[in-house]
Amino acid sequence: MKEEVRPDLLEAALERALETYPLFRSVLRKGLFWHYLEKSNLRPVVREEYKEPCSRIYIRDKKSLLFEVTYYKKRINFEVFHVLTDGTGATEFLKELVKDYLYLAHSGEGLEDISLHPEDMTVQDQENDSFVKYYSEEARRPKRRKSRAYQLKKTQKENGRLRVHERILSVREVLEHSRRQGVSMTVFLTAALLSAIHEEMTRQQEKWPVVLMVPVNLRKFFPSDSMLNFFGWIEPGYDYRNWDGSFEVVLEQVREQFRQELTKEKMETHMSELLALEMNPILRLAPLELKNLCIQAGAKIAEKNVTAVFSNMSAVSMPEAYAEYIDRFGIYTSTPKLELCICSFGDKLSLGFTSRFDTENIQRNFYRILREQGIHSEQVEPDFPEPAVPGELEMKVYKGFCLLCLAAVLLMFSLHWNHRPKVPWTLFTAGGIASMWLASTIGFFKRHNLLKNTMWQLVLVTVGCIVWDLLTGWHGWSVDFVLPGLSIGVLCSMMVISYIQKYPLRECMIYLVMAAGYGFLLPLILVLAGAVSLKLPSLLGAGFCLLFLAGLVLFKGREFREEMGKNLHI
Repeated sequence: MKEEVRPDLLEAALERALETYPLFRSVLRKGLFWHYLEKSNLRPVVREEYKEPCSRIYIRDKKSLLFEVTYYKKRINFEVFHVLTDGTGATEFLKELVKDYLYLAHSGEGLEDISLHPEDMTVQDQENDSFVKYYSEEARRPKRRKSRAYQLKKTQKENGRLRVHERILSVREVLEHSRRQGVSMTVFLTAALLSAIHEEMTRQQEKWPVVLMVPVNLRKFFPSDSMLNFFGWIEPGYDYRNWDGSFEVVLEQVREQFRQELTKEKMETHMSELLALEMNPILRLAPLELKNLCIQAGAKIAEKNVTAVFSNMSAVSMPEAYAEYIDRFGIYTSTPKLELCICSFGDKLSLGFTSRFDTENIQRNFYRILREQGIHSEQVEPDFPEPAVPGELEMKVYKGFCLLCLAAVLLMFSLHWNHRPKVPWTLFTAGGIASMWLASTIGFFKRHNLLKNTMWQLVLVTVGCIVWDLLTGWHGWSVDFVLPGLSIGVLCSMMVISYIQKYPLRECMIYLVMAAGYGFLLPLILVLAGAVSLKLPSLLGAGFCLLFLAGLVLFKGREFREEMGKNLHI
């Protein structure tokens, strides 16, 4: 902005923007087969910037919004988790936020409230999944095997923190130069980035091509007002093994790759290939945790096909009456690789390099190449507050606790080895410490969701007690008393937690069903298998859990069906 940000007005503007785009009130929930977005009544809090850019927003098991709005001096920051929206959706929301802020700040001066989106756009339009809408089985083609791309292997920045490097170019200068070369701005900057990366390669490394991932806004090919993710990508690159040293040769090949790949047919094929996995009836039945492992493995493999990422968010436009209050827009993303993001506002083209490497040689090479082409840049001095990182302190305390537990276990084993007591109290103590560590670890990592934590503790304690019972000669106390009693106790504690925390029934339904199902099925199976000596406690516990489930179905049937439908979404 061209003026200091007023936090009270920014918070009011955010509420107005959320009325226009209610999708952004969604939280991410986990079903048995898929993650899904669900509307919430959470209210975002605007605060002064307090952590480094692109810090973690989504915390597993914690019910929280998937975006943050902060400010610092003259800057308004909008950070969003990519699961919620893509760059285009984020830009539209930010424009609405800035427009509402300026209207609240300057309406007294005659600034009018101008709509930035189509008048006939509905909330349903914003929430439509355009990938599903345009999916076509006929568009799928056999996948081509991709060759491995050159990988940057520089020293990682200490603690993995993100390094941000910003500069400003003249849109007019870049466009004029690109047009003289007969290419678009995106093609020209892609070729420059490929060449900048190549300058850091050894002759041995030239056996691998340099490949960039370039995201593509699919709304340019398929009409959509969706604010959800709707993007594809192309992967232009250059094999430098037989390069003659001419930048124009690289530029020409990149231009041809863009011409061939940026077609509606190619985008439709790529989109349908990606969605085919989600549509596969067998894969749809795979448990979510298994899907997550497969996705992580696939992402690791896909990373090897790309050297870096280049994202052009194109021009950001605002009504002329609002534009005079705005200096520029900028964008950058969190990335394990090197990434360059650009967008323009007026004649200012903002370039944001992000990486987690302790070198800026590629950035230096890139701007030198532009300078040699007659394009000058203006350095943007970093202006961020000192970040507060309480999460690091929590992790240090946890690691210290783990070290103390390990030392205590080793001490018990040493005492047992040296003294060989008739009653192996040292081993019992070591086992108790290990059990305490395991329960504490589950509690630490699941602390953001008390109901999930309680469910984990139910499984952990019952399994642990059965193991202890087995190791001490099997007296049956674990299945006769602990299992049924703990199942009833956990169900009651979940109800108390839900009441105190004021959780809506929809939010705690799945955990109540899981706990009741666990407390009903497991004791019943053990009774039928003859593993229980005293059947009455197990039957009473199973009966209580069955009645609890029946009560949910009878009295909260609609909520039960809806939640089960979401969590068992196939």
